[in-house]
Amino acid sequence: MKKSSLVLAVIFLVLVLDQALKIWVKTQMNYGDEIKIMGLDWALIHFVENNGMAFGISLGGEYGKLALSLFRIIAVGFLVYYLRLLVRSGVSAGLLVSFALILAGALGNILDSAFYGLIFSESPYHGGLAELFPEEGGYATFLHGKVVDMLYFPIIDTYLPEWVPYWGGSHFMFFKPVFNIADLSITLGVINILLFQRSFFSSPPARENAAEEQEEETVPLSETAAGETTAPEASPADTGSPEDAGDEDKLPSAREGID
Repeated sequence: MKKSSLVLAVIFLVLVLDQALKIWVKTQMNYGDEIKIMGLDWALIHFVENNGMAFGISLGGEYGKLALSLFRIIAVGFLVYYLRLLVRSGVSAGLLVSFALILAGALGNILDSAFYGLIFSESPYHGGLAELFPEEGGYATFLHGKVVDMLYFPIIDTYLPEWVPYWGGSHFMFFKPVFNIADLSITLGVINILLFQRSFFSSPPARENAAEEQEEETVPLSETAAGETTAPEASPADTGSPEDAGDEDKLPSAREGID
């Protein structure tokens, strides 16, 4: 498979999974409902929405929401441009997949912000399912939609011992944020780069290295070829002219005349 095809396949798969789960949760669950994953108490589908960044972090106000949406669009544009450069430069498939995961996650959340307010009705806090393409229109304008989150893994839910300084007796939960597949995709891409693609931070792309090596090899070869084919010019002292040869022939006859 071509590397460009691999990148497109990763982006397409993440977007399909992310949007399919979000649409199902939005239309089939009341706000705040929970469903256990495989019967586990610490693995839940928990429907919430947020106006901000990943893992339920919010950026308040309408202007904050608009600024965040515009920032995401600019970031995605940069990622698309940079990913094209990476594909052309011949970097490893692992690095391309990592950036494809980051790009796909960013695109997934942009779709929520840009279009969910236009195509869905509101999910009320007191209960009731949202409707896709309602007759009265959506609950928000373009770029002001809410991001749907649903993955919740409170693996540790306990109280700290009383002897713990400052926080003794306090409630402790890990992992508390609720997130979605797009957030997970971004996180996996970043972790993979930091742990398994660290050479990305210390070496230029493979194509640039190959070009430099080829240039270094070409220069000595051209110099060697020039040295083999070019003969040194003979100086006038080493070779006599025809006039000099004629003068040498006249020397004996001049001596004979003197004698």
